[in-house]
Amino acid sequence: MDKVYYFDNAATTFPKPDKVIEAVTEAMKNGCVNVGRGSYDMAAVAARDIDRLRKKILECSGSTKGGNVVLTPSATIAFNMLLGGINLRKGSIVYVSPFEHNAVMRVLHAKQQKEEIIIRELPIDKDSLLIDMDKIEYEFSRYVPDMVCISHISNVTGYILPIKEICESAKKNNKYAVTVVDGCQALGLISRPLLDNNAVDYYVFAGHKTLYGPFGIGGIIFHSAYSVDIIKNRESYVPYICGGTGMDSLNMDMVQDSPEMLESGSIDIVAAKGLLAAIDIFLQGNFLHENFLKEIFMKEKIRTEKLTEELREIDGVHLYIPKNRDEHISIVSFNVEGYSSQETGMILNDDYRIAVRTGYHCAPLIHNYLKDEMFHGTVRASVGRYTTDEQIRYFVNAVREIAQE
Repeated sequence: MDKVYYFDNAATTFPKPDKVIEAVTEAMKNGCVNVGRGSYDMAAVAARDIDRLRKKILECSGSTKGGNVVLTPSATIAFNMLLGGINLRKGSIVYVSPFEHNAVMRVLHAKQQKEEIIIRELPIDKDSLLIDMDKIEYEFSRYVPDMVCISHISNVTGYILPIKEICESAKKNNKYAVTVVDGCQALGLISRPLLDNNAVDYYVFAGHKTLYGPFGIGGIIFHSAYSVDIIKNRESYVPYICGGTGMDSLNMDMVQDSPEMLESGSIDIVAAKGLLAAIDIFLQGNFLHENFLKEIFMKEKIRTEKLTEELREIDGVHLYIPKNRDEHISIVSFNVEGYSSQETGMILNDDYRIAVRTGYHCAPLIHNYLKDEMFHGTVRASVGRYTTDEQIRYFVNAVREIAQE
């Protein structure tokens, strides 16, 4: 296959580290068994690996005090299980940021139709594309939140949202407000995102994105005692997906133990071992290799800035990024005058072997602010751990040639 210049890391990071590929191969050859379903040695090894993975995810996230991890086949399944199972009364107010992915928005839309909840949008400044905390605090005092769902990093603009401030403000106005953070673009990139954030109840992640693991595994980090209480309380949570857990098999009701009550079916041990290997890259033993994570973040930050600045210099290129560049990482959305986003993406692929994402990126709300209708969305270029300066130069030259045609 010809060389591909990969700029679609926001969808899935690529390439995967060799250690991840080796771990997946080894699991398929020698460890592809059910977890929690057998008393033989191979099953016991698989169970220990799952236990190690949970602990390492907690260490990576900074949620080590009483936290727990539920493993799911994907972040989308995680949001369906979590948001779909939490009981909200009619008229409950659920806030979302304009940056939310359809993994959140479509679940809440279905919940709105069924339970008649009220969905309100967190205000942002239309010019800077930044969250407006003053207006949010006013909104929360006027329409008290029952739930808040926010992305940690926007998959469209690369904006790092102030999740700590938003969640703390929600809890200040209602200590029982449920706070949910979409960390799919952040875990593994932002060092210990939950370390000092006691106001976050649930943090959802995807193994195949910034953690550099394989497809087939994601999950929910329970970050607070309150988050565990909600799941265990039948009045607060009804299991959204039911099935076998390997526990209490004669009981037709789902088990009440966490995380098992949210892990129906067989855990993908192959994907789990791949993710374990991915996290091991920046964990040293059971301790977070802080310098490595900071190095990853700064490398992506520098590459993001370089890509942004060079695209900004090209006549006819429109950028869609937050005004505060200190809160911007990895993702640069843009368009080229005279072309739809899809046309630009096709030219980049066909003529230059450059892989980007085009369109609306499964994020329905933020495009109301980007004014990108005439382009049918945006071209999204996203750098990753293995993006090089040479790749960025090649990418920018390609966009320049398209803009000058």
